[in-house]
Amino acid sequence: MRALIVASALSLAACGTTAAPGVGDEPTQTADGNDCAVIAAVAKEHYQFGPNNVPPPLWLDGEGSGWKPDCDWARYGLNFPSTYDPNASHQPGARIQWVSFKRPRYDGNGATIEAGILHGPLAGMGVECRVVSGIAGWTLNGQCRSNWIS
Repeated sequence: MRALIVASALSLAACGTTAAPGVGDEPTQTADGNDCAVIAAVAKEHYQFGPNNVPPPLWLDGEGSGWKPDCDWARYGLNFPSTYDPNASHQPGARIQWVSFKRPRYDGNGATIEAGILHGPLAGMGVECRVVSGIAGWTLNGQCRSNWIS
């Protein structure tokens, strides 16, 4: 009888609800890969980066928080050939280009992420995208909305 009670207690404990990895009030630290997958969804679906559309240098903008996800981009079918360092000194006349992604913010319905692309001086645009997780992985939920333009 005691074994039955213990087994029942363990079964009930296993039925407790838990949030999906990376979904909740606090953003993930990419331990489960959600940040990388969210970034990849926007890179592929919004910017359409891929073999025929090579992205500019990647800037993962942690805004001083120390957020630096270590993503295996090939896993998502992406290749970022270089990274952008906003603190590096630039030569006068050198072309500055980048695509940036800020840390995703998660809630019970998916994630919101800010991204931007700069093609050159006064030639860039920022967006905020809604991304959801489903059977096909993380995907855009509709269109991204513009939040800055230069």
